[in-house]
Amino acid sequence: MEQFITFGIVGLSTAAIYAIIGSGLVVTYTTTGVFNFAHGATGMMAAFSYWQLSVGWGWPVWLSVATVLLVLAPAFGLLVELLVRPVQALGEAEKLVMTIALLSGLIALARWIWNPNKARSLPRFFAEQNSFHIGSATISWHQALTLVVAIAVAVCLRILMLRTRTGTEMRATVDDRALVGLTGADPVRANRVAWILGTVLAAIGGILIAPMVALDATQLSLVIVSAYAAAIFGRLKSLPMTFVGAIVVGCMEAYLTGYLPQNPYLPGLRLAAPAILLLLALLLFPHGRLRGRDRHLSAVPLPSVRGTLVFAGVIVAFGLVLATVLGEGDLITYGQIFAFGVIALSFVPLVGYAGQISLAQLTMAGVGAIVCARLGGNGQWWALLAVMVIAGIVGAVIAIPALRLNGVYLALGTAAIAAVFDRWIFTIPSFEVFGVEIVLFDQGSVDLVGPRLFGLDVNTPAELTVFSAICLALVTIGVAALRRGRLGRRLIALRDSEAAFATLGGSLLLTKMLVFALAAGIAGLGGALYGMQLMSVTAEQFSFVAGLGIFLIAVVGGLGVVGNGLFTGTMIAGPLNAIVALWPAAANLVQTLPAAAGLAYSSGAVDDGVVPSLRRRWESALRDRLVMAVLLGWIAALWVLRVSDVVDGYVLVVGVVIGALAARSWAEARHRQVPAEPEIPVELWGISRPWTAEDGEVLSREVAARS
Repeated sequence: MEQFITFGIVGLSTAAIYAIIGSGLVVTYTTTGVFNFAHGATGMMAAFSYWQLSVGWGWPVWLSVATVLLVLAPAFGLLVELLVRPVQALGEAEKLVMTIALLSGLIALARWIWNPNKARSLPRFFAEQNSFHIGSATISWHQALTLVVAIAVAVCLRILMLRTRTGTEMRATVDDRALVGLTGADPVRANRVAWILGTVLAAIGGILIAPMVALDATQLSLVIVSAYAAAIFGRLKSLPMTFVGAIVVGCMEAYLTGYLPQNPYLPGLRLAAPAILLLLALLLFPHGRLRGRDRHLSAVPLPSVRGTLVFAGVIVAFGLVLATVLGEGDLITYGQIFAFGVIALSFVPLVGYAGQISLAQLTMAGVGAIVCARLGGNGQWWALLAVMVIAGIVGAVIAIPALRLNGVYLALGTAAIAAVFDRWIFTIPSFEVFGVEIVLFDQGSVDLVGPRLFGLDVNTPAELTVFSAICLALVTIGVAALRRGRLGRRLIALRDSEAAFATLGGSLLLTKMLVFALAAGIAGLGGALYGMQLMSVTAEQFSFVAGLGIFLIAVVGGLGVVGNGLFTGTMIAGPLNAIVALWPAAANLVQTLPAAAGLAYSSGAVDDGVVPSLRRRWESALRDRLVMAVLLGWIAALWVLRVSDVVDGYVLVVGVVIGALAARSWAEARHRQVPAEPEIPVELWGISRPWTAEDGEVLSREVAARS
């Protein structure tokens, strides 16, 4: 009994922190309609800032806490409010991208400022004071402080929301912003207060929990998964129920730590428990109508057969060029373009066509890498088919919760699934099922080899690059054919209105399972290709955080276009790697670029995606056969010179860029229409221009016709 009480005290102290963080999340969402995925990262930045002030610079504890909570956190809250304000009137996708970009960017920024390879720790508050006892339970002053702060936060929030004019404005803003403005209140001020309050609460939670866990950017940011579960208990609107949910999550973690059997398969279960509880809460609790549910749906382009085939040929040609001009080391790096392209292409049917937001696609790629490593260890070609089938089955299982969820709830659900795989599934040792040994990452790495096709081993980096390019070309053709077919039209109808789709006889279960399975199969293939290119991969390379960058670049590229696969793969494995190769000191800066791109997209700097925008700008050149023939000839000549070692790779790249820009300018000049002379009114004939004999005849005919 004494042990039970002890773990209960530990659970309550942790629950107090989750309650503080979760309440800030609820206040922000109910007031602004923006679900802040970066809420935990905000607390993480506050914890690192507190460490820097108190430990790094030796400031007094009270001054460090005051600076973080009264200066840095409110200032950051105002900054976030300025960033979010433009997207507040837009659809949920734009809001989601904005906060996911903030999450990814803050993690990258923290790793840039504070070297993750250097161990850091924070002392607990009042650590020099002796613990005290309540009955048989021993309580540290840090635990007592967290409980007192949580109670104070609950009381202050109740007073603010129910007893003050500001709280009334915040609650009224939830219902109708326009009406609040007509009554003389200021909804913008209410939003600012909500963001400042939410940021300060996240900072309090981050400072309190940092001494209890490792001071790691990713781990601290994902502590928010537990707070997500608490907030879902409150259905994102009830602060008392959020506190109840926090108690459930905190106590569950503590009791799992104390009473979970000593078993090699179960340690990860405790780490994944908050994510599992979040998923269960999403599925079991009823959810109200999402704030900001009005969506700004854009038309999904219909790719032509000829254009798709030409584009597929360009992908294969691009792979051949890379395979012939790059060395083996560079091919391992830049050959990943096509593997990442396949993974990114899985977002097109799932998110672009069907509107089903998923943050677990890189997890599905990890499943594909495992299957390929275990079934294709000797180069069996059919292992790639097994990869798509098994990953597709896993994706179909994930689709079952999707029936219950939509919008931000679906994003939360898939994030929880990715967290479960990260913390538990991928860490499980080998086990047997019906006498068959199942081996995942086995707490290490897995080795992959290329397939054996037509009696030839595809093993060298050059061969794998071309093979991956062919796979990306085939998947691109398949996704384009899907868009042109009946299923593609059904998926778009599902995206537009699930209720209308079901009313007209569509099966939500079958359709969602089908598109999730298809997307997971594509992602699994991409994961297998990625593993083959690197020859060995670990579970960390398929983590939830690693997948955020791919998701953001894919969104920026345009989720409804089939060219997005090549674009995303090129951006991730091309310029980002090239910048680091040319300027190693910029490695940390490069990690923030996907987040910057996501912020630019959600703020409206990119309209419907980069790929459609590029397509419009290059339309005249792409349709001009003469210009394209000359450009292709120029590129072929540069390629021959590079293969012959007459020029180096830099000359090749610069020459291709200059040739492409020149071709575009030439095509625009060829198709530029001469503006027609403005028509001069009849009463100005002879004034604005000279009078002619024909003018008299025209006037005579007009007069005769009207008389």
